Parts: sequence; C-alpha cells; structure tokens
Amino acid sequence: MSNYNLNNPFPGFGQQPAAGGYEKALENKVSTVMKTVYLKMFLALLVTSAVSLGIVAIAPQVLMFIASHTWVYWVVCLAEIGLVIAISGGIQRMSSTTASLLFYLFAIVNGLTFSIIFVAYSPVSILKTFLITAGTFGAMSIYGYFTNTNLAKFGSLLMMALFGLIICIIVNIFWANSTFDWIISGLGVLIFIGLTAWDTQQIKRMAEMSPNATDGRLATIGALSLYLDFINLFLYLLRFFGNRN
Repeated sequence: MSNYNLNNPFPGFGQQPAAGGYEKALENKVSTVMKTVYLKMFLALLVTSAVSLGIVAIAPQVLMFIASHTWVYWVVCLAEIGLVIAISGGIQRMSSTTASLLFYLFAIVNGLTFSIIFVAYSPVSILKTFLITAGTFGAMSIYGYFTNTNLAKFGSLLMMALFGLIICIIVNIFWANSTFDWIISGLGVLIFIGLTAWDTQQIKRMAEMSPNATDGRLATIGALSLYLDFINLFLYLLRFFGNRN
C-alpha cells in the first residue's frame, strides 16, 4: 500500500509559528497534538493486529477464503485506498469524530489483508520484524521531531521515489523477477524510513501553524500518515527478516 503524505491538508494558515510570549503555549499545543497523533496511531495498530489475529484464531475459514480468492483480496485493497482518499480529501469538511471513525474503519479493513501474512510467514519472524520496525520507526520519528534540518527538500525527493516505487511494483507484477523484487524491497525500506522522519516534521509544523479548532482532525490525518509509514516499513522489512512457512 502506498503512503499518502498530506503536505498541508489545512491550507491558508500562516507560515510562521507564534513567537515571544506565546512560545510556551505553542510548545504545549504541539506536544498535545503529537501525543494525540501517536496515541491514535498506536490504537489503529492495535485494531489492525486484533483483527488479523482474531481472523487467524477464530475465523480461519475467512482467511482461507481471502487467500484462495484473489479478487476478494484486491477488492479489500481497493476499499483501503478508497478510505485513505476519502479521509485525506475530505478532512476539512469532516468533524473530528467522523475522521477518527473512518481512520479506525480503515485499520479494521487493513486487518483483513494483514491476516494473509500469517499464512506466508512464521509468527516468530512476524513478531521479530514488528519489533525491528518499531525501533526503526521510533528512531526516525524522534529524529524528524527534534532535528533543526528542514526536511522539505528530502520530502519532495522521497515522494518522487515513492511514485517510482509504485511503478516498479506494477511492472514486476507482470515481470515477476525475484532479483528485482529484492531491489524493490530494499528501496521500499529506505523510502519509508525517510518518509517517517519527514512526515513527523510536517505534522509538527502543521501543529504549530493550525488553529486549535483543527487539532482533532490534524491528529487524525497525522496518525494516518505515520500509520501508513509504519505498515509499509513493516511489510518491506518482513521480506528480509520473515521466515516463510
């Protein structure tokens, strides 16, 4: 699944953060928004994991149906993309509650597709890769939050690389070259490591510039962006560290 980075879903705000006597209040505001972002992202990951594990443990027939009917898998994937587009495109018109509900619905649907990895990989290797992903994601998100380097120029390159990656994936669906698949996986890891840092910085800066009324929606769109970074990074790392059943 591709990452939808939302450069600025709330256009029209000023480009300079508050200064002077407002600095402390601004710092607290940004901290509150970022905590909400990470909380929503964490809850979404829990939802996705619970749905995936629930299907494997309680309803394996659903898992086998999805695995044996390719069209069902692709329908679910298209539903995921539709939800991401709906959230990112309609965030300004939605209430904070509606945006959150759609986000968690997306996490549920993503859990359906994620259940497939339990067919392909051993549970131990999945857990190991998850821990590696969590450590890598955490390190890059911390870097993106605290660095004084403007990552905007790198973000533009990463987005172009992401579109190139999507094209390569489509080409390899028909070519089915295993070596090219490994190259794609390596590029995917690098791209989403970079996007994690960039997205974190973007969310922080939007929190600095946004009015308080938009904080709830900003937290949801930020959580969605980082959730997608985490999920994609995990999937690409799984190709390197996962042991197939």
